Amino acid sequence: MHRLISLATFLVNEILSQPAYLIGLITAAGLIALKKSAGQIVGGAIKATLGFLLIGAGAGLVVSALAPLGGMIQGATGAHGVIPTNEAIVGIAQAKFGARVAWLMILGFAVALLLARFTPLRYVFLTGHHILFMATLLTMVLATSGQTSVLVVLVGGLLLGILLVALPAFAHPWTKRVTGNNSIAIGHFGTAGYVLSGAAGQLVGKRSRSTEDMKLPEGLRFLRDSMVATALSMVLIYVIMSLVYLAKAGRATAFKAFAAGGGSPAADLGNYVMHSVMQGLQFGIAVAVILFGVRTILAELVPAFQGIAGRLVPGAVPALDAPIVFPYAQNAVLIGFLASFVGGLVGLGVLTWAFHPAFGLALVLPGLVPHFFTGGAAGVYGNATGGRRGAVVGAFLNGLLITFLPALLLKVLGAFGKENTTFGDADFGWFGTLIGNAAKAGATGGVVLMLVIGGVLLGAAILFQKRVVETGWDPGAARDAALPPDASSGRTSPEPSGTDPAAAVSRTYGKIAPPAGAPTPPPPPSPLPSPESG
Repeated sequence: MHRLISLATFLVNEILSQPAYLIGLITAAGLIALKKSAGQIVGGAIKATLGFLLIGAGAGLVVSALAPLGGMIQGATGAHGVIPTNEAIVGIAQAKFGARVAWLMILGFAVALLLARFTPLRYVFLTGHHILFMATLLTMVLATSGQTSVLVVLVGGLLLGILLVALPAFAHPWTKRVTGNNSIAIGHFGTAGYVLSGAAGQLVGKRSRSTEDMKLPEGLRFLRDSMVATALSMVLIYVIMSLVYLAKAGRATAFKAFAAGGGSPAADLGNYVMHSVMQGLQFGIAVAVILFGVRTILAELVPAFQGIAGRLVPGAVPALDAPIVFPYAQNAVLIGFLASFVGGLVGLGVLTWAFHPAFGLALVLPGLVPHFFTGGAAGVYGNATGGRRGAVVGAFLNGLLITFLPALLLKVLGAFGKENTTFGDADFGWFGTLIGNAAKAGATGGVVLMLVIGGVLLGAAILFQKRVVETGWDPGAARDAALPPDASSGRTSPEPSGTDPAAAVSRTYGKIAPPAGAPTPPPPPSPLPSPESG
């Protein structure tokens, strides 16, 4: 008996409580269920484990790269400034909550499969890194509010499962407008921005022609590479903030900014500026390491989840990452990115002059990566219902959302609210803030209130699916009626029902392709049948 107890203690303390090992075991279980060979199972489990360890290594680099910038922003503006980067904040949180995140993620995906199997919400969310991100956010919010580990996993897993089937449903009329069919859904936690963009397009662009009638300069193609975009944005932000800090604090104080964490102070002005450049580049490297870790995990974990889901949920519609819509209107991707970034700058100005002094909200600096992915997708959705004007206005509103919502989210993240980074996409902001404030109602009251929120969201999604999605409502019908017959409807190349989404993605519709290295889940090896096909 003593040996059995010792063995159980060893398994719990040394394996199941270690998130890297746990992720490897989950991957192995999925590959076993798919009847893979022994070599594929062992290799997949090891790669997933190494990927998780890479996330932790990248997180350490992120903290080091952002530390001087946080001091500069504080010294120059008197406000706490953050760069929203999902991978960075997730990597930081893993060190404290890794095991709970892993269990919550498992339970959440299982709940989502059950809901997809037994409710009209037959969406299977396959964007694995966003499942991980939302699981981390829910763990942080619930744990910070004082909930026990068991309640964190149970309540968080239930809420995660509801989100995974509800949000694709709310966006689906606009997604079908983009793709022209029911073969795929959007599975990305920027859904609020995409729905807002599509709705804005309906209002402002009834007679506006499609973005795909435009020709855009080739010189902007370098922005496709996410690592380049990240490094460039951070170099610009670092240099600008370092010069502002220098002007306000003086050389003696400013030159010491880079001495934090064992670094050396700047020797002169040129050395000070180049320190800023190097720190920005170091941040780009750190995020690249984390992204590589995430992709390494998902390359093994997503196929396992996908295969299991295909067997458990007949008639499922796969919900995929935001870049899945990029090929349908690639000019809109670039226009949306630029408009969203402008929205971020405007939002930063409003935070600086109004909401920070009045409410103490942190300054959320616009980063190129969240604005590219969510802004680009918002541009596609806005174009589908409102052409060029819809793409610009919709993406601009998305930029405002991913500026104000992260600032509100920081208020419910406890000690993590003082980090120099946070979650960047819209759904993390509104849902995290809502759940975080509900959790403050106490141990029992908070749980009840959170479950009520989850139940209302699930009920609303089911009602929306039955009354709106399944009735075939087209949010761009008024635009089609207003445009001349030869004008583009906003869908660059509508696909017939049943088109393989992998084939749709492989086509070239426009000028700007999704950025190299984007952490997109692989498309299904064979198309999952749509609900209409039974």
